[in-house]
Amino acid sequence: MIYQRVALIGLGLIASSMAHAMRAGGLAGEIVGHARSAETRAVARELFCDRVSETAAEAVAGADLVVLCVPVGAMEAIAAEIGPHLAPGATVTDVGSVKQAVIAAVAPHIPAGVQFIPGHPMAGTEYSGPRSGFATLFQNRWWLLTPLADTDAAALERLTRLLAAMGANVDTMDPPHHDLVLAVVSHTPHLIAYTMVGVADDLRRVSNSEVIKYSATGFRDFTRIAASDPTMWRDVFLTNKDAVLDILGRFTEELFALQRAIRLGDGDHLHAYFTRTRAIRRGIIEAGQDTAAPDFGRAADAKRT
Repeated sequence: MIYQRVALIGLGLIASSMAHAMRAGGLAGEIVGHARSAETRAVARELFCDRVSETAAEAVAGADLVVLCVPVGAMEAIAAEIGPHLAPGATVTDVGSVKQAVIAAVAPHIPAGVQFIPGHPMAGTEYSGPRSGFATLFQNRWWLLTPLADTDAAALERLTRLLAAMGANVDTMDPPHHDLVLAVVSHTPHLIAYTMVGVADDLRRVSNSEVIKYSATGFRDFTRIAASDPTMWRDVFLTNKDAVLDILGRFTEELFALQRAIRLGDGDHLHAYFTRTRAIRRGIIEAGQDTAAPDFGRAADAKRT
């Protein structure tokens, strides 16, 4: 047992997976949850929480670890609500995929004697909600922590032990650098996926039945990414807009170069470009961050969910 009482605020995929992983490893004495929806609270009480509270303030009382698993746009309101009720010596962390905005929203509401250690699990599926979690979600996946200048070393080490015990590879990163890296590897790819699915929806020359019927090609992968929670991604783009716009500008430059190569029939340029980018995929597989299976491991994920 690493923490006596863990409070999970927001009970979707990440929180439910954390609860399952902590239960499987005996890592927490008690898991307390809170969600705005009564239906979500009922599911959490049935499946993975020892106790569920109707308010976030009640949920965090006496907890030595509080995990904020709400959309980035809701972080400030939740932090303001729970701040006065946090126990001295407790640690607060979050799972938002943007860090500078979360720090600005949450840190002012954390009282003296409580540690705030921002975090971000690089794990997920296209599924959401309290029934979507599973204990192995974080196995061999990166969990990035962005500790603040005054973060207590013992609190950081304790949280790191918990995340590692759930199967995660833990690393630390500077908040601005985190947001730039995530704009490259996650945020902009999601925006492109949403855009491509939107383009297909707008092209009335292609019927809906044809889009679905032939989606075993590359379009299917865009739809899988674009099925992610819309509230979460709205908040991500609004709070990490500078980094996303920077990477979108670079993407546009690359796209123009490819357009020119296609227009001019420059096969050598296209072949060289695709050869270089294919190596990225091989590197991801070699790093253990994905599988070379034809379905990219979706069948295994579906069984777990």
